[in-house]
Amino acid sequence: MLADCEICRRIGKKIKNLRLRQNITQMSLAEQSQISVSSVKKIENGEIGSFDSLMRVLRILGELDIFSPLLKEEDMSPNEYLEFVEANKKKQRKRAKSTSNTNPSFNQEESEW
Repeated sequence: MLADCEICRRIGKKIKNLRLRQNITQMSLAEQSQISVSSVKKIENGEIGSFDSLMRVLRILGELDIFSPLLKEEDMSPNEYLEFVEANKKKQRKRAKSTSNTNPSFNQEESEW
């Protein structure tokens, strides 16, 4: 298993190669990502201090889909689905039953209103 610093170094190298293959300058990548040039340089050197900056850079380079496996929702097991359905049934609001005029002495036609 790689150390964290080695992982960051390899990610930075990969980002630099992607940028160069797309013929984008560090300045241009910084402007498009709305981060500083020094942040781009740090990321490329493996000094990834901000996940937000990393995501911005990857979005501009067209590589944000690298996070897709982390965003995929897992299928529910039958038991989990049943628990989900039961929980939602309990959350549904109960409505008041409409009251019909059960008072025989009440007649709308005789009302003075």
